[in-house]
Amino acid sequence: MTRRPVHLALYDTFADWETGHATAHLARAGYEVRTVTPAGEPVTGIGGLRVLSDLALDALRPEDSALLILPGADRWDEGDDLAPFARAARAFLDAGVPVAAICGATAGLAREGLLDGRAHTSAASFYLAATGYAGGDRYVEADAVTDGGLVTAGPTEPVAFAREILRLLGVHDDAVTDAWYRLFHDSDPEAYAVYAKATAR
Repeated sequence: MTRRPVHLALYDTFADWETGHATAHLARAGYEVRTVTPAGEPVTGIGGLRVLSDLALDALRPEDSALLILPGADRWDEGDDLAPFARAARAFLDAGVPVAAICGATAGLAREGLLDGRAHTSAASFYLAATGYAGGDRYVEADAVTDGGLVTAGPTEPVAFAREILRLLGVHDDAVTDAWYRLFHDSDPEAYAVYAKATAR
């Protein structure tokens, strides 16, 4: 079965550490990961990692994608430059294509109104409250939250963020996903055998 690619949104100051677990393990599971930047230009992350673009944001279409991943970035809190990515997230969710947002990207979704009616999490409740959004009563104190087709997480939870993405896309069954999480989050040696056996090639 041919899978649609996963699209990773990238922009200057993106948080390099937040999506690595998700994209690496999606790629190992057979998903093509394609990078999307504002105008198709290379971008540079917080850690100085310079990444080339596969396509510009205006060429991104929900029907061509399995998932849109939005990492955090300083620029989410520095103005409206990244608002087009939040609008793209709206288009994806409206089309029934899932979106995963972590850290500052959750604030972008809050400003777009996408968290008002969905359970969600972020770095902290007061961080999202500062956006003026109307979804404070749906905030959940958790490492990561999935509500329908939307995954949210805070900046310290890249492994939980990836776990929710793997679950949402059905990459592994629940037992294997749980073992994956225990291995990469908790360094549980017993989980290694379960995960390695299930994913042996």
